[in-house]
Amino acid sequence: MNSSHAGDGHQDPHPHSHGAGHSHTHTHGSGAAGAGTEFDWDVMGPMLEQEAELNSGPYEEAARWIAALPTAPKVRRVLDIGSGPGVVTCLLAEVFPEAEVVAVDPTPALLERAADRARRLGVSDRFRTVKAELPQDAGRLGEADLIWAGNSLHHMGDQRAALAGFAELLRPGGTVALLEGGLPTRRLPRDIGIGRPGLEARLDAASAARFDRMRTELPDSKREAEDWSALIAAVGLTPQGTRSFLLDLPAPLSAPAREHVIAKLTREYEVFGELLDAEDRAVLERLLDPEDPEGVHQRPDVYLLTARTVHLGRRD
Repeated sequence: MNSSHAGDGHQDPHPHSHGAGHSHTHTHGSGAAGAGTEFDWDVMGPMLEQEAELNSGPYEEAARWIAALPTAPKVRRVLDIGSGPGVVTCLLAEVFPEAEVVAVDPTPALLERAADRARRLGVSDRFRTVKAELPQDAGRLGEADLIWAGNSLHHMGDQRAALAGFAELLRPGGTVALLEGGLPTRRLPRDIGIGRPGLEARLDAASAARFDRMRTELPDSKREAEDWSALIAAVGLTPQGTRSFLLDLPAPLSAPAREHVIAKLTREYEVFGELLDAEDRAVLERLLDPEDPEGVHQRPDVYLLTARTVHLGRRD
């Protein structure tokens, strides 16, 4: 199961891969989810946390959209599936102040970070963690009025069966929020002045290839057309709408946002390997060189732009 909220569709090369942030490559990195031992979580944990914090605006917008819907249930219990370090779980605790919120993830180190965060933010009295490998441990999660699945469903081999399992956990009137799809993240101009133009499009292609490989290697992997509203209906839920939420951080970036871009490009350089040609790898080496004026540490045109898409389904 993906452990990161911050995923951005298949475009995140991290483990979760929770992306961490909410478990992204996804961190989509992700190799098969749940393989918590494959990553140095002392390194990945802060990266995922930073990613989710940068995306907290769009995530909060999405949660408040859900809370304001005419069909919104009274939210007493929230399951955050693939919670990673708990940034979004704590945000959900803020948006739904009467609810118990439960961070669900296969990685103990990330759940520890989540619990620490809840204590710092003063919501630990309503905050729980559950170490679970999904979908097989779904029966241990208990009922919920809101299930938030942030870039986590695609880390489960049989997505239809996993979503059907979520539907069974919903109380009448409850809602599942799937964060899947969206747009690839953009951080650099198409032509950065070195190498061939279009570097990020080629990074997208490498990420998509890695994502496809991750999907085929999952246990019980089944191909599913990514029509999320149709999938929601197929498991007996009523589609309640789809919306996308924009993260738009123009140049010049803040120091935390620039650090995030550097960390993500570093991760892509490390994991894409043979999926990139020698020229693009050389360009990435220059981009990641702190002393190179063309690198992302120094160049003034680095930005951060992406969109998260949320698909809602309601149990009648």
